[in-house]
Amino acid sequence: MSTPWRATVLGSQITELLRRPGRSVATGLSLLIAAFAVFGAVMAQQILSATVIERFRGTPDAVSLVVTSDAENGIDDAGLRAIQKLPSVAEAVARVQDGAPLGGSAVERYVRLSADPGRGPLSTVRLVKGSYPDGPGRFAVNEEAARDYGLAPGAPLTLLYPDPRDPARTRPVTAEVSGIVHETTTGGGQPTAYTTGPRLVRLLNLPGYARVDVRTDSGGASPDVAEQIRQAVPGAEVRPADEVRDQEAREAVAEARDVLDLVSVFLPVAIGAAVLVATSTFRIVFARRVRQLALLRAIGATSRRLAAALVAEGAAVGLLAGTAGVLAAWGCGRLVPAVAERFGHDLSASASFPWEPAALTVVGTGLLAVLAVLAPSLTASRVSPLHALRIASSGDSRPAIRTGRVVTGLLCAAGAVALAWRQYTGLPEPGASDYDRFAALTVVALSGGLAFLALIALGPYLVRPVLSAVALPLRRLGAVGRLAVAGVGGAPARAAAVSVVVALGVCLIGTTLTCLASLDAYDRYRRAVSAAADFSLTGREGEPLSRTLVTALESRPELTDVTAFRTAESSEGRSTVSVADLAPDAVGPGGALTARTGSLDRLGPSRVVVDAGYAHDLGVRAGDRVTLTIGGHAVDFTVAATLPGAGPYGAQVLMTAGDLTRMGVDAAPTDVIANAAEGGAQGRVRAERALTEVVDSPEGGGRIIAKGLGGPEDGAEDLRTVATTVIMLLGLTVVVAVVGVATTASLTVVERKREFGLLRALGLGAAAVHRTVTLECALHGMLGGVLGLALGLPYAWLVVRVAEVSAPFSVPLGQLAAVLAGLVVLTAGAGMVPARRASRTSPVTAVAHAE
Repeated sequence: MSTPWRATVLGSQITELLRRPGRSVATGLSLLIAAFAVFGAVMAQQILSATVIERFRGTPDAVSLVVTSDAENGIDDAGLRAIQKLPSVAEAVARVQDGAPLGGSAVERYVRLSADPGRGPLSTVRLVKGSYPDGPGRFAVNEEAARDYGLAPGAPLTLLYPDPRDPARTRPVTAEVSGIVHETTTGGGQPTAYTTGPRLVRLLNLPGYARVDVRTDSGGASPDVAEQIRQAVPGAEVRPADEVRDQEAREAVAEARDVLDLVSVFLPVAIGAAVLVATSTFRIVFARRVRQLALLRAIGATSRRLAAALVAEGAAVGLLAGTAGVLAAWGCGRLVPAVAERFGHDLSASASFPWEPAALTVVGTGLLAVLAVLAPSLTASRVSPLHALRIASSGDSRPAIRTGRVVTGLLCAAGAVALAWRQYTGLPEPGASDYDRFAALTVVALSGGLAFLALIALGPYLVRPVLSAVALPLRRLGAVGRLAVAGVGGAPARAAAVSVVVALGVCLIGTTLTCLASLDAYDRYRRAVSAAADFSLTGREGEPLSRTLVTALESRPELTDVTAFRTAESSEGRSTVSVADLAPDAVGPGGALTARTGSLDRLGPSRVVVDAGYAHDLGVRAGDRVTLTIGGHAVDFTVAATLPGAGPYGAQVLMTAGDLTRMGVDAAPTDVIANAAEGGAQGRVRAERALTEVVDSPEGGGRIIAKGLGGPEDGAEDLRTVATTVIMLLGLTVVVAVVGVATTASLTVVERKREFGLLRALGLGAAAVHRTVTLECALHGMLGGVLGLALGLPYAWLVVRVAEVSAPFSVPLGQLAAVLAGLVVLTAGAGMVPARRASRTSPVTAVAHAE
């Protein structure tokens, strides 16, 4: 006679799963979020690819064939005419690109030169103002060139080309702007001037064309026409235009996916957090079912069968959670383009469902569930029936902390400290270029991983000491505060299991914010040093500048912050040191120039600021003494501050003007810097014109070299984009952690019915019970936040030193405080629903029916 399936070990577990689906939802929620994140990344890549391909514009759609040549000179005029004469060719357009400096301004400017027909189906530009060049000496410029250089139809355009007789000199070629065009291709944005291919080749004296686009009479890539072109132009390579467009689109998608590639780096973090939360919730669920497991053991179920049944239960939960997560991510992926369209953003949805990634995600989630349930199932199945019944009757299901766990934690901590110390002692010198940062960051990551494993192992021991420190104010809230602290501290293993996941998110986010703040400060410092102002003027061959020039610049309303300073050379043995009397507050925006040691405000008489390289060579810090010698005058100075990197304009030492004069340096300035008085492209154009007029005047004498230093902060914008993306991805870990707090609180409320019932019977009101549970959840967030910051800040310091040893360590206290406060609010909010359930428990029912 066959045994009914419900009577088997596996059947009993499935029956329990179907009888109380709420517990399965609690254990599977974190896995569902992990599956949602993974498949959401797949959907995001599909949306991005479809959107980029839909928007991308490269080779015009009317092009049938693309002709290139392996010859050094490309395709010459004879080859172009041979292609155009073929009977099946409707149109053939030559393309070539080059560039040239622009004259007419004291500030260096550059324009890209590109060949385009300007009209017809093969054109890549659209005329918006004026006319397209119809003769020699005329160019159409794109909107970027018109905006940045203040060009308009009819304006003169002076191109500077190398003189064929003397390549070291340039010859001006005067042209005229005929019109303004809009580029229809993707990836423009540079100041560009356009004319037809033959005119551009003659102007630049080039031997041939880089490429010829062909439109056939039939409009298709006919193999016969391609063969005719190969015969007409020996050595020509002919490709179908559709193939070229596909390649261009793939390259564009690959470039656009750079940011999404970060997902592959941070998704494992969210997955790991989900496994930790799932492991904790499985452990709690199995602990609540200890009586059932004990009865199964008592009637003959072996530990192996019981563990296998629990693992199968976990796998089922994982597969269901994975399926739900995939479906949820797919639904969101279909909704995102429609929602984005309502807000004015054009996104394209993929037409096909990615079956293979979906199946892999579901199976992977099932495997994650098996991994999460493995340890709790082995622990639960190995409990002896008598001991299990004793635990069930007493209500104490907390496992004892084992010595092996402590030893493992201490070994992991020792390994983390050893690796971190090894990396600290191997930090490079300032300016070192042969340092393998990737290998160093890998060592730091390994050390951080060991430190986190140590935190997992030793977490139960850390909960009560940390709790006693952070919960001191809560004890003054009366009974509610004391009960909340006792509730968290009474189950340290459980509190550690939840808080460690929170700590992981806080550690990563805090480390990221601190590193980005430090690197952003260093990036602003480097930009301030390399581009201390919008414009810089120096005399040719080191000649000094006149005070009348400085006065003339100061009188122009288009310019502001005009600052003159001097540079000199100090002899230090066989080497020389560059010295300048440039004030630190005149370099870049306020606060951009920072000190590594000391304070820039202390710069004054007999005090100097030295850059990082010179400070390292001398082995000095703020407060030390240095001796500088100029023209035989040796003077001792006190180091007021050291810089984190190189000094502005290559100056290794900054001192006051009085000290530089005291050392015998002439009073005439050697450099002048200035900013545009108005922001934006138009303000810069007006400032360039004013500066040019001054330089070309008798005050300038034509002996001035002017450079445009300021510009768009592309690096800073990229850094902010990366920062936003990384923080959003790491937010997945926080979401998983908050879900872990909510599920743990829900299961704890069920487990502690007897406790809450007794509290209600003793007179504690429903509102007080509600506040107690909510406060316990907030304490989990506080514990995780404190542990995460305590672990993350030292590693943030080490990462900053490894990434850039000269970067100042900047801790964004406001942002970290906001993260900690927000996390406490989120975890407290996660406990609202379980707290409501606890507050609604009847005292009589709780005491009578608690398990």
